[in-house]
Parts: sequence; C-alpha cells; structure tokens
Amino acid sequence: MKRAAITGAAACAAVLCVPYAVAQAPAGKAAGNWPTRPIRIVIPYPPGGTSDILARLLGVKVTENWGQQVIVENRTGANGNIGAELVARAQPDGYTFLLTDIGNLSIAPSVYKLAYDPLKDFAPVTTVSYSPHLLTVHPSLPVKNMRELINLAKANPNKLNYPTGLGGAPHFAGMQFAQRTGVNWTYIGTRGGADSALMVASGQAEVLFLGMLQTLPHVKNNRLKLIAVSSEKRVAALPDTPTVGEGPGLAGFVTGSWQGVMAPARVPPDVVAKFNGELVRVLQLPDIKEKLQSQGTDPVASSPQDTAKWFGTEHARMAKLIKDTNFKLE
Repeated sequence: MKRAAITGAAACAAVLCVPYAVAQAPAGKAAGNWPTRPIRIVIPYPPGGTSDILARLLGVKVTENWGQQVIVENRTGANGNIGAELVARAQPDGYTFLLTDIGNLSIAPSVYKLAYDPLKDFAPVTTVSYSPHLLTVHPSLPVKNMRELINLAKANPNKLNYPTGLGGAPHFAGMQFAQRTGVNWTYIGTRGGADSALMVASGQAEVLFLGMLQTLPHVKNNRLKLIAVSSEKRVAALPDTPTVGEGPGLAGFVTGSWQGVMAPARVPPDVVAKFNGELVRVLQLPDIKEKLQSQGTDPVASSPQDTAKWFGTEHARMAKLIKDTNFKLE
C-alpha cells in the first residue's frame, strides 16, 4: 500500500463570506415533460460510502414517485475526481447527475490538477445531508477516550496508521486533529471511505475519522471502537459519546461530510428546479428523515441558489486553509 508523505499541517479557519454565482453557459432547451427516461446518478466513490448510501435511498423514492428508474453508478478514482469529471463533461440533458461530498469537491481545485473546474462546470441542485465524522479506532487499540489516544500516539509517533482518501474531508479532519494535539500518524491512501473503514475494522490500520452514516454500522457490530463525534454538540443517536471539541486542546473542533447533488453546468434551469423540488420532497419524508437521523445524519435540503452560495464559500475557505498551511500531496 503506497503511503503519502504530508507537507504542512491543516488548521481550522473561519468561513469567508465570499459572494458566489454559478457560472453557466447558455442553457439548452427546456425539458418539457422531463424525465422521460432513466436518470443516472454518478457516485465518484466505491459502493458502501456515504454518497452511495444516500443515492440509493433517494433513488428508490424518486423512482416510486416519477415512474422513471434512477440508476446509481459508481465511477471511482482520484479521490472522487474521475466521477466528478465524467459528470462535468456529460451531456447537459438532465439525465446525468453527481452525488458527492461537496466538501471534498470544494477542496479538489486546491489540491489536484483538474481537467474540469468545479466552480464553472457544475450547476448545484441541492445539498442533501450533513454527517459528522466519527473518530474511531480498531478495538484492539488500548484506548478508551481521546486523552488516551493522544497519549498513545505521542508515545508512538508515526506508528498509528490512518487510512483515507487523500486530499478529502476525512483526511483534513485527521490532519486538523493531529495539528491541534501534536500527534503524528501515517496516512495511507485508499479508494474511499468504505475501504478506509474496512482497513481499520480488519486491523490493517488503527485510527480514522469518517462520516457517521457509513461508520456507525461498524461501531454497532463492534468492529470499530468509537472515541468521539466531530459535531458541534453531542448527537441524539449517541448521547453518551463526547464531541471531539470536548477533548484536551480541541475546543471548537467541528468537521464532517456535506453531501450534495450537482448537474452539468448547462442543464436547463427548469430541470434543476424540478429535480431540486423532488429531492427536497424526498428528504422531508418521515421515513427518510427518521432513517437518516437515527444514524446521525441530518437532512439538509436547500435551494440551488443556497447550495451555490455555500459551495462558493466553502471553496474559498478551503483554498485559504490549504494556502496558509502549505498543504501538498507528494
């Protein structure tokens, strides 16, 4: 397994209130009675991750309501950038969308040399959910809380392995934790969250931050030991689990995965509006809300305009963070 050397340290930065507008080329014809055939949702990560789980939940409800099949397609590689580029270059006919961690998407331009521009080549449709990260370790690790984990890591510099999709939100969560506490661990590149969780659960690695939706099942079956949750406040599904911010020297620590849906930039605005309305409807269904919230994920349906504003702000925040800390992937 190739290991990545990391230059610089990530630290928390304040959100920059930067105005942002979605850059779009002239849209094509309005879609009329769209959709008239199956809709494809591309997931740029392997099956089993947060985006994949959400796409399949939403897709079933959309199919039931519209009578058109929603096909979930996993196109993996380059920490989500292969699948994202595929959608950015897709025909803007309203039949190909991207569901991804839009936090990762906002990081990508500052970390990778991309063949697409996330700010210009997508039309935001909606945010879908926020899932705080869970800080977990392999059950054999002799720690029960953050203080013990920090002490163990300090006593064994670079001996704890941290698997992650390099350059993504969970990677930055681990870096921020390490920077705040003064620990050092070794980052191991993976194809995505599902692989990262399996590496720790199987004992091939020791520690990770990962979205709650995909991590909690491993905690419940005792394959991962839960240490803390990265939300601002304790979550209702885990009332006895402390936040990372309750740990020593970690006040204000908040990270997580924000999932969202994007369309190619020139998709007709009426298609974006109609799909937004349907996804918002699904996210407000009692059974969907209950299922997501029981697993610690909050539905966060928003308008295309609000999604675009958030995406632009997050892009600016991460660009500044990466520049200030001289973060590089080598």
